[in-house]
Amino acid sequence: MSCDYIQLANPGVQKLHPYQAGKPVSELERELGISDIVKLASNENPLGLSDKVKQAIEKEFKDACRYPDANGHYLKSALAEKFSIETSQITLGNGSNDVLEMIARCFVLPHHEVIFSQHAFCVYPLVSQAIGAILVEVPAKEWGNDLDTMLKAITDKTKMIFVANPNNPTGTWLGEAPLKAFMQKVPKNIIVVMDEAYTEYVTDGSIPHTIDWLSEFENLVVTKTYSKAYGLASLRVGYAVSSEEICGLLNRLRQPFNVNSFALAAGIAALEDHAYLEKAIVVNQNGMEQIKASCKDLGLSFIPSAGNFLTVDYAQNAIPIYEKLLHKGVIVRSVANYQMPNHLRISIGLEFENQRYVDAIAQVL
Repeated sequence: MSCDYIQLANPGVQKLHPYQAGKPVSELERELGISDIVKLASNENPLGLSDKVKQAIEKEFKDACRYPDANGHYLKSALAEKFSIETSQITLGNGSNDVLEMIARCFVLPHHEVIFSQHAFCVYPLVSQAIGAILVEVPAKEWGNDLDTMLKAITDKTKMIFVANPNNPTGTWLGEAPLKAFMQKVPKNIIVVMDEAYTEYVTDGSIPHTIDWLSEFENLVVTKTYSKAYGLASLRVGYAVSSEEICGLLNRLRQPFNVNSFALAAGIAALEDHAYLEKAIVVNQNGMEQIKASCKDLGLSFIPSAGNFLTVDYAQNAIPIYEKLLHKGVIVRSVANYQMPNHLRISIGLEFENQRYVDAIAQVL
């Protein structure tokens, strides 16, 4: 008789559903037999790797048979210099998802509550539920984090609050005044995770540099990634910045060699390539205007975004629209699993990629 392994699993894991990533180009090629495809689904940087990053990666091939630096000394040193912090405040991860899971596993137990917003990144409930924690989803306010309601949701069981700024998948953002007022009211025994995957795209000062707040708020942990503006999504490198005490705890949990040698070298080179980052920001700004103009031409509303994507309201079930776009070789992202069945999220690509979407959506609607 076979064993029911589902019943053997952690109760939190039993209730999980696998993370659904944006459809890969290769998968659509297999399914529909088409090859002229653009992918605007996963908030990737469309510029590809910078020349400096490529050169840094190539240098690592000679020692590819060796383990990477388990401590990531040189990357942490570069990050510490950039943010004027200590290396002992940095925890490296295999993408920021890795550090988000580390933070939850480090502090949350099954009887604890974890607060996050409706329409927020699905990894927050995923990592919390895997632990068996009590999920507290706070209704969104104008598609973003409602900080006042989050504060009201705090109980003596609350252990962690996740705040994405800018928020994914809606693109909404919070300024310095409301965020700082929020942090001042959160009890010190509750960890606040500030997920800042998209802040590099914001250059007008509307989003605060919360790493500068760490000396004031010892319960704050800031997570960042190289997967977006720096264009290193496939290399999987992210990090958390926190107090030395919290960082020390996270590093007890961190898997050895969780960031490979190529990613470590690429991370250093990407930080030094200021021209690439500036170009990425300009490409994103121009592409954002291109997609927004299309929405206005078609009478479609959208959620103002501070990220490298725009979430569009089609005023009807968007799944059939998503499917029709696939048949035209345009991959975007359904956000029905975020309680947004009428919306699709469009990542900003190169001008010709954006135009493929613009032309396709005009034909589909």
